[in-house]
Amino acid sequence: MYSEKVMDHFQNPRNVGEIEDASGVGTEGNPTCGDLMTIYIKVEDNIITDIKFKTFGCGAAIATSSMITEMAIGKTIEEALKISRNDVADELEGLPPVKMHCSNLAADALRAAIADYKMKQAEKEQSKSS
Repeated sequence: MYSEKVMDHFQNPRNVGEIEDASGVGTEGNPTCGDLMTIYIKVEDNIITDIKFKTFGCGAAIATSSMITEMAIGKTIEEALKISRNDVADELEGLPPVKMHCSNLAADALRAAIADYKMKQAEKEQSKSS
């Protein structure tokens, strides 16, 4: 049912935890299945230098959270925003159709963390010019 890569990221998730002074935090959930994930990013010079996640959910939700952190670290904000839901599933060598929503959550949580980062940056800029 699951690829070896999905099982590996589920059993040995990478980048689990939270970043205390995160540059951005994004949380997404699916009320239908109960999955909930939060992604924390640290950004320096427009590059994601650290990324962590906390996920409550099924094995596929944990695997997609782990995979998206691996895919986004070291990328610029613009590059990270281009990571699609299908990219996450493809990197995991596929997900069962009933679990594709998990890759959607991971991509959406990353986008939410980046949106939070951008909002904080805009607020900093605004307070500088005030």
